[in-house]
Amino acid sequence: MRPLLTSLIFALLTLAAASPAAARPFHQQGPAQARPTGLTARIRALLPDTLAGRGGGRALGPSATSRAFYRRRAYAPAWCDTSRLAPRGRTALALLGRAEDFGLQPHNYHFTALQALADSLAEPQATAGHAAQLARFDVLLTDGLLAFALHLRRGQLHAFTPSPLEKAGGPFSPAAWLARALAAPDFTGALLRCQPPQREYQQLQRALARWRRQPAGPGAGLKQRRAQQLAVTLERWRWAAIPDAEYVLVNLPAYQLAVVRRGRVLQTHRLVIGRPANPTPTLSSRLTSFTIAPEWRVPRRVATEQLLPYLQANAQAHSEQDFLANNNYRLFDARGRELRGTDVDWSAVTAQNFAYTLRQNPGCGNLLGNVIFPFANPYGVYLNDGPDPLRFGRPYRALGRSCLQVQNPMHLATYLLGPDAARAALPTEAQCEAAPQPRNFFLKRPVPLHVRYATCAVVAGQLRFYADVYGQDEALRRQLFGRVVARR
Repeated sequence: MRPLLTSLIFALLTLAAASPAAARPFHQQGPAQARPTGLTARIRALLPDTLAGRGGGRALGPSATSRAFYRRRAYAPAWCDTSRLAPRGRTALALLGRAEDFGLQPHNYHFTALQALADSLAEPQATAGHAAQLARFDVLLTDGLLAFALHLRRGQLHAFTPSPLEKAGGPFSPAAWLARALAAPDFTGALLRCQPPQREYQQLQRALARWRRQPAGPGAGLKQRRAQQLAVTLERWRWAAIPDAEYVLVNLPAYQLAVVRRGRVLQTHRLVIGRPANPTPTLSSRLTSFTIAPEWRVPRRVATEQLLPYLQANAQAHSEQDFLANNNYRLFDARGRELRGTDVDWSAVTAQNFAYTLRQNPGCGNLLGNVIFPFANPYGVYLNDGPDPLRFGRPYRALGRSCLQVQNPMHLATYLLGPDAARAALPTEAQCEAAPQPRNFFLKRPVPLHVRYATCAVVAGQLRFYADVYGQDEALRRQLFGRVVARR
């Protein structure tokens, strides 16, 4: 389907440039107006409102963004001189030929048609269609570069959704960006600066370029799959680029939290994440406070689904053991009055009529552990210490519900407090367990938190691949490599 579409675009551009109609300007001009001539006129003729014919709708040829780019320059050629390709045109074509180094595919940017035109234009200028070919090359290269820049900025599948990088600077304009890159001393470097600037994306993009240049050998199939895995991860980074210079990053497939400042990793912490049945969502928020020795206010769903059966079994057995007291829970009715477990006829309580609140006191056995880091999000997710430190030593750590459990939380708390940490005199985890004293700390300088899903990353200079713990890569891989991607 894609080669046929490219051939159709190529044929329509040829007809538009070579036919008498090609001499008509973009807007109908009056008799007194001078008509543009030469290569500029041919380029202008290739940019009507639509090349789709009477059916209207989506143009088959150059996009509205292409027309905006040429209007800015009065339809003058961008990549060709009067009679030949300019060096900047060859440089730009070579960049599109390297699209796979960025996890993209050259055929989405007219590369085959452009290369054929470039080869034809390298022949002696013996044909009358040489000028028409120059115009076609110029317009088609512009259209490919504009789509390439847009995909580098926003990703291929979210091309119409603004990147987080655009919140401060306004919507991304591929036409304006390409015009600035064309005027820059280093065209390639200037164009590529539209990519996400954070270290995770930049390191991974360079790793993909190196990966593609390695000999395939007997593992050619695996090499291709890994290259596609890298491309999938780069696509996700473009959707959720990080604009901050300092941030806390959670990578779910790596089971890791990292503190990053100005491109350097200052701390790393192992994580326990949600199991596949209760996956931790990706999100962006800010860490603004934390609590030492927190009280756990048990969510209603946890109370009814997990704790109510224990309360009922304990009551039916007429055991002398008090489930609530043994596990450090307190029970409250709908008015906030504290009750004993024996005050309730648990045999009559169901998940539907459960009218109680459970709270777990700080200290030993508290499911939040010694520290909780709450942050605003619509999922009720938080970052906390865990009650079972042995789980952090397991290679597979998708073991919890959707919340995140972090190893060595006091180290993270110390970093977040910054210069105030010494004055705060944070207890060690052992001290907190021995004598839990609830304390709230509010950060003078909130720190951005980003939870992401990346099944490959560069760690200490080495490329690592992680298991697709939530099974999200395959569907995205099929979308990217099994269909024509969105264009503007």
